[in-house]
Amino acid sequence: MRQRFVNLLSVLMLTTLLLAGCGENKPESAKEAVTNPGTPSKNTELIYATSKDINDMNPHLYVGSTSAQGMVFESLVENTKDGIKPSLAESWEISSDGKIYTFHLRKGVTFHDGAPFNAEAVKQNINAVQGNLSKHSWIKLSTKIVSVNVVDEYSVQIILSEAYYPTLLELAMTRPYAFLSPKDFNNGGTKDGVSGYHGTGPYKLTEHKTDQFAVFESNENYWGGAPKVKKITAKVLTSGETTFLALQKGEVNFIFTDDRGADSIDVQAMKQLADKGNYQIVRSEPMNTMMIVANSSKSSSPIHETAVREAIWYSIDRDTISKQIFNSTVTPANALFSSNVNYADVELTKRGYDLETAKRVLEKAGWNLEKGSEFRTKAGSKLTVKLFYDASSPSQKTQAEFIQSTLKTIGIGLELAGEESTSIAKRRSTGDYDLLFNQTWGLAYDPQSTIAAFTAESSYFYTTKGIANAAELYKKIDAVTVSTDEKTRKSLYADILKTVHDEAVFIPITNGTVTIVAPKNLKGISFKQTQYELPFEQMYFE
Repeated sequence: MRQRFVNLLSVLMLTTLLLAGCGENKPESAKEAVTNPGTPSKNTELIYATSKDINDMNPHLYVGSTSAQGMVFESLVENTKDGIKPSLAESWEISSDGKIYTFHLRKGVTFHDGAPFNAEAVKQNINAVQGNLSKHSWIKLSTKIVSVNVVDEYSVQIILSEAYYPTLLELAMTRPYAFLSPKDFNNGGTKDGVSGYHGTGPYKLTEHKTDQFAVFESNENYWGGAPKVKKITAKVLTSGETTFLALQKGEVNFIFTDDRGADSIDVQAMKQLADKGNYQIVRSEPMNTMMIVANSSKSSSPIHETAVREAIWYSIDRDTISKQIFNSTVTPANALFSSNVNYADVELTKRGYDLETAKRVLEKAGWNLEKGSEFRTKAGSKLTVKLFYDASSPSQKTQAEFIQSTLKTIGIGLELAGEESTSIAKRRSTGDYDLLFNQTWGLAYDPQSTIAAFTAESSYFYTTKGIANAAELYKKIDAVTVSTDEKTRKSLYADILKTVHDEAVFIPITNGTVTIVAPKNLKGISFKQTQYELPFEQMYFE
């Protein structure tokens, strides 16, 4: 049966999501186009396929396309593989108590509408974000900022209520602490919408036809030097088949994918296209972890037992999932974070695919499989749990069915339920689940953002609430973000990661990557510390 299942997996159209921002309704963009973007101009233009419209590009909200926002707007600092680097701020100092950050800004930088970028613009933008605080409670920095003070035209101070070590990391995020021309503000702020999308970034939004395409042209006055790729078009193509045909016809010439769980591109078809010689495939290092989240606090379910969670962990064949379901575009994950995440290179007990060990763990915990029975029992209770998956994601459904078939062989019943992502998010925030698919935040945000979510009811509170040392875990999470000592932080993170690993509440499956399909002669392709955007300004045609 298992072999037949694997054979079935190998012929599925198994894919990853075209990168696009989340979105709902959007106001009209600054300029609507009625022309068709046509085909890419050779060696000067990229047209990339996106599954959704760019939507409202306001960088202080969350409905716009992150990939598009990343081309137009910038932050004070940038999060890179080598740490925090200057962006709109050339340098900065942090007070000895960790509460005052003084930034020295680049001189001569202007917004796309000609307005000057200076300390007053920084103050106005950060105050605009803070003026809509309920939208930003997920980012802890928003709760720490007391004031923003102009020191001189090109120096600004951010005052915090207490030391908070992730300050620079959170200021480096694509949103919300990115900078928009104050001329675009409405009523002195941005929470009620904006009148334009003028940033300081390497590209300007010049045309937009809702649900069809958006055009970005190079900022020839960009402080970092004008981009060599002069025009980038985001073309909306909602299905993978349409995207592949558009790539074959030359209507688009660039695709980049993230790993957020829905599916729209046939990876094998992309490989075949690249093998013909006109295109190249480039993949990033691990960006985040796809996982199954277990509700340790649900005492009415067997899932509240560590042994049951451990047995499920041992029963997942990550190699087959990676190779057969994702065509080797992801890698097997053995821990909550991959080792390239800051503070995550911690020695943890490895739990590989081992059904015999899974059986022993269950038997030691009193879950026995009686002769002739389908599922294990203990004290008259059956060992059955329920897994929720995103109904719009074929890959999640396929993974769920594969895991279900394996668990059955060791006497665990796994009921599957496909629901809308909003419904699953509600279950996570109310604790109404046994198991559900989820993912870590990603390189730009971790480990601090995912770990901070351990204590948030809207995220992973019910996941961690039921473990033996929950109170001690929460104390360490509070301590790690305010610690100013690097050695102490490393020790606290190691303890936090070891606790949740030993309790098996976050069951890792795969580490996701960004995949790019691009013209063979496009050079300078690289990745940011996020799966949601790319440094287009570094690319050029040979």
